[in-house]
Amino acid sequence: MSLYARFSDLLATLLDQLEGEGVLPPGLPRKAVSVEPPRDPSHGDLATNAAMVLAKPAGTNPRALAEALKPKLEALSEVISVEIAGPGFINLCLTPEVWRAELAAILEEGDRYGQRDIGQGSQVNVEYVSANPTGPMHMGHCRGAVVGDALANVLQAAGFGVTREYYVNDAGSQVDTLARSAHLRYREALGEDIGAIPEGLYPGDYLKPVGALLASEYGDRFIGRPETEWLAEFRQRTVAAMLDLIRHDLGLLGVHHDLFSSEAEVVASGAADRAVAALREKGLVYEGVLEAPKGKVVEDWEPVELTLFRSTRFGDDQDRPMKKSDGSWTYFGVDTAYHLQKLERSTDLVNVWGADHAGTVKRTQAAVAALAERDALDVKIVQMVRLFRAGEPVKMSKRSGSFVTLADVVREVGKDVVRFMMLTKRADTPLDFDFAKVVEASKDNPVFYVQYAHARISSLQRKAAAGTMAIADAADLSLLDDEELGLVKLAAQYPRVVEGAALSHEPHRIAFYLYDLAAAFHALWNRGNDDPSRRFLVEDEPEISRARIELATGIAQIIRSGLRLMGVEAAEELR
Repeated sequence: MSLYARFSDLLATLLDQLEGEGVLPPGLPRKAVSVEPPRDPSHGDLATNAAMVLAKPAGTNPRALAEALKPKLEALSEVISVEIAGPGFINLCLTPEVWRAELAAILEEGDRYGQRDIGQGSQVNVEYVSANPTGPMHMGHCRGAVVGDALANVLQAAGFGVTREYYVNDAGSQVDTLARSAHLRYREALGEDIGAIPEGLYPGDYLKPVGALLASEYGDRFIGRPETEWLAEFRQRTVAAMLDLIRHDLGLLGVHHDLFSSEAEVVASGAADRAVAALREKGLVYEGVLEAPKGKVVEDWEPVELTLFRSTRFGDDQDRPMKKSDGSWTYFGVDTAYHLQKLERSTDLVNVWGADHAGTVKRTQAAVAALAERDALDVKIVQMVRLFRAGEPVKMSKRSGSFVTLADVVREVGKDVVRFMMLTKRADTPLDFDFAKVVEASKDNPVFYVQYAHARISSLQRKAAAGTMAIADAADLSLLDDEELGLVKLAAQYPRVVEGAALSHEPHRIAFYLYDLAAAFHALWNRGNDDPSRRFLVEDEPEISRARIELATGIAQIIRSGLRLMGVEAAEELR
């Protein structure tokens, strides 16, 4: 149990006592009561909003309730002082022994420190990437891949069961276009001069190997033949080849999915009929005519009867068609069926989508809420990545098929750099990726700064192990000074950071925290530049050296653990 969880339990016990004494009425909801670090460290070690949250429903004022709680907190052996701030916030200062014990816990628990069980095995489906299988991964896909994969790691660390899923859009017109593009490359592989790639087909050279493979298998069998003879076969074979390419590219990034679900298979499975039947039974599907779009004339709009979902009951701006007038399914209808299948396997769903899908979030969440009868879907929108070289934008063109692939970037700067950088900002804000800056050895480069902290500690441990000076066998952590214990206080926040990242579905919180922890470690390390007695290894001071090595080892453990959640390998040394 983390320090913050332990004090939350102690606080709950004290609130139970106030209920028994009649100060608080029984049964008040306490979900909003928190124990956390104060925003200003000078205010203490822990802060609680218990009096602020419970005073109103208890029919008292926050300060009076805080005064009733204060002596009970002061009686705790681990508490030095309790102060009531403002209208009723309570700040606590803890004994140094609390922080020495927490460092010992970090060292003892090792990789297990920071792991939580708030999920209690509840199943969460995380769908991410889900790019059309029409080409290799590019940097637009990369960010969603890292955010989704890191989120899955964080959820597992918090005790959730996780399914990592990729939805393959293999039933739309884009895969027919892909098949036609592959047929063109097939003809090229057989010696035909195909000239310029026609408008509307995929122009990238990545289809040349596919064309050559098809040529070696079929020879000239499909040269000059009508499309009806080869389109389905070429579509199946080319989609399979693209998925192999996608899996390979994602593998370079360390991303591996548990499940690839096919849109075509969802349609064939009858899941859409089941979804409509379930919603109709709830009175949420009807046959009706949508109003014409307001504000403009739409030439191809017709007042035809459609199968509609009452998404307006869930906050959407209009009801959404699930079937077209010709009886075929809309994309929304199939997507609803797909989410029904996910709900049959998982309790909660998280979709990591690109910004181009932002307009469909409300309707999808409405359909899931209707099927699950609760809010079971969270959608994280991932904004674009802008590429730069030495400050200059990297030019790309979809029309010509010239773009920077994920594989290109990983091979140039490395998987760990790419993954870390994708988490250095909130997913819903644009991110700049400069090829020069991401490998720069400076404090302004968070990848370097965090890795440098771990590499410094690894070097320290190697020097200690080499026996260049006498080091005490047992560490006396009482020798750590207030600044050093301040670093332990920051380290002790790691379990609650993991929990917060899991509950909010925001894996970037891990990266932000690691940067702060690394900065605090570097500041402590740099004390020794001016005062040799404050170095981590001090000549003729084996006891203090051992204590500081233990401190550094604990910090390295947390950095390593956090990086692992991000899918990044901790550096033992930097060259």
